[in-house]
Amino acid sequence: MAKINTQVSHPVVRTMDRDLDHVENGLSRVHSRGEETSSELQQEIAMETRGQAESRQSSYTSQGQARVSRLIISLRAWATRHLNHEAQRPDSFLERFCGAELKEVSSRESNAQSNVGSQEPPDRGRRNKKATMVMDPSSNMYYRWLTLIALPVFYNWCLLVCRACFDELQSEHVMLWLLLDYSADFLYGLDVLVRARTGFLEQGLMVKDAQRLWKHYTKTVHFKLDILSLLPTDLAYFKLGVNYPELRFNRLLKFSRLFEFFDRTETRTNYPNLFRIGNLVLYILIIIHWNACIYFAISKFIGFGTDSWVYPNVSNPEYGRLSRKYIYSLYWSTLTLTTIGETPPPVKDEEYVFVVIDFLVGVLIFATIVGNVGSMISNMNASRAEFQAKIDSIKQYMQFRKVTKDLETRVIRWFDYLWANKKTVDEKEVLKSLPDKLKAEIAINVHLDTLKKVRIFQDCEAGLLVELVLKLRPAVFSPGDYICKKGDIGREMYIIKEGKLAVVADDGITQFVVLSDGSYFGEISILNIKGSKSGNRRTANIRSIGYSDLFCLSKDDLMEALTEYPEAKKALEEKGRQILMKDNLIDEDVAKAGADPKDIEEKVEHLESSLDTLQTRFARLLAEYNATQMKVKQRLSHLERQVKVSGSDPLSDGGIPGDAAKTEIKEQ
Repeated sequence: MAKINTQVSHPVVRTMDRDLDHVENGLSRVHSRGEETSSELQQEIAMETRGQAESRQSSYTSQGQARVSRLIISLRAWATRHLNHEAQRPDSFLERFCGAELKEVSSRESNAQSNVGSQEPPDRGRRNKKATMVMDPSSNMYYRWLTLIALPVFYNWCLLVCRACFDELQSEHVMLWLLLDYSADFLYGLDVLVRARTGFLEQGLMVKDAQRLWKHYTKTVHFKLDILSLLPTDLAYFKLGVNYPELRFNRLLKFSRLFEFFDRTETRTNYPNLFRIGNLVLYILIIIHWNACIYFAISKFIGFGTDSWVYPNVSNPEYGRLSRKYIYSLYWSTLTLTTIGETPPPVKDEEYVFVVIDFLVGVLIFATIVGNVGSMISNMNASRAEFQAKIDSIKQYMQFRKVTKDLETRVIRWFDYLWANKKTVDEKEVLKSLPDKLKAEIAINVHLDTLKKVRIFQDCEAGLLVELVLKLRPAVFSPGDYICKKGDIGREMYIIKEGKLAVVADDGITQFVVLSDGSYFGEISILNIKGSKSGNRRTANIRSIGYSDLFCLSKDDLMEALTEYPEAKKALEEKGRQILMKDNLIDEDVAKAGADPKDIEEKVEHLESSLDTLQTRFARLLAEYNATQMKVKQRLSHLERQVKVSGSDPLSDGGIPGDAAKTEIKEQ
């Protein structure tokens, strides 16, 4: 670090400015070293203090600037520490669910933030990034590129055939078409580069080697189609002129990108059924559009107005306009393909052939429309139809059992509440196709905030919390429903997600306290803590004021999860015991007594069930052994019969006789 020069008096101000720059540069380097910041900062301030002591004989101005520099340094150091230490801290409760990959991501983010002020030249990092820049097919950037490349593909599929058939459309806007055509060609060329750098998975890992990506791309059909679509066939413009857009029909070979865009959009959209209907309509419109252009081209080849089937004579001003030509052709194509209405009958053979092909295509289109639209509509209403079937079956049951109208109305209103608030989804049924890891992550994202509010689960192991999250079951209660009553056996604990519950007296009217979102109850009764004065009985009446959405955790599910976590079970019981002691609801003498006979009985029952399982497996193995032994005996008997029939004994030369062999096998 620079020191203040006390030998020269007149350049003090410049020296102080230079020193301040050096100090700031040094401080910026210190930012990249997290643990050395405070020590080096103290050295900087000490050096400046010594410099000030040496320059006391200089002017008063230099002393003031030195104080300002120290103040700036101190402020910068304080701001740096404040920003680094006051960064957003992760939730300690949530950190226990984070796997190694999440911790690695967080460490990479922290390292990136710590290297913000680094003075290291970035050339090496840039070279590495360029060398390994690969497009991930599942990324948003790749989808955006698909959206961009789909535009020129759709442009070529819609307008090339139209420009080739309708001469006025091509000749009146030549410059516009040239600009759009070569812009599309430019995007086609970029797409080849993107595909050459699009990664693929090998053994579950993304391949990022440029040479391997290029070899993989060149072996695919897409590479051949991309090269064919970029062949410069429009060089024939120099000989034929620019009014021959059919020379660019090879650009239509890029259709795979358009289909890929549609597939990705259908996967990403929140309204897949609506998108499928729109996609189907788009396909039909493109087919009708192409058919209209082909009809007009055939009419032009045969001659306008030569018979009743072709397009009327264009010398007539009414039929000479470009808009009338296209609309008339589109109208004829729509009537023919949809087999609706009447069109002029064909006259010549080629006209008959074209109409027959159109009728066949029209039949396929009609069948496709009916089938796809019908399946889409049924899929859109599948959930409603399934829900309505449940309501109808319950209504029939209540009518058959002659349930009171009041109770029937409550049941119907409960179903209406479920449908109106979209609570009819069976989570287990929906998520059953996912692996357990993804099920746990989804459940954690959905239920974690609720589970965090339960005191006894605050310090549990992450594995146990995942097990408990997967076992939470939603439950909806109607107004006036009792969730539990005093004296009932506690088999579940409840966590309130939405709604309000009241702790009421035995009359059901007097309210002691109102429980709202985030509250929980019944956790002590399902732990079956030894010495509890209430045992596993409920100690209060809890009633739903309105519609309440709760999460339920049964005692069996909790105990099943705790069997694999004995330490967590002890910790939970200790927490519950402390809560009971705080509320004076535990008998300490009973709690300090020996082991509970019920626990011993449960262990004995568990051993008996295990023994039964072992006996069953042993019996199965014994049956398999007997069956195998019987097969060996049968094969041996078969061999003996074959030897007798052949009249020779293959074991006669020093071998074991047949009876001896049979005796030996029996002994084994």
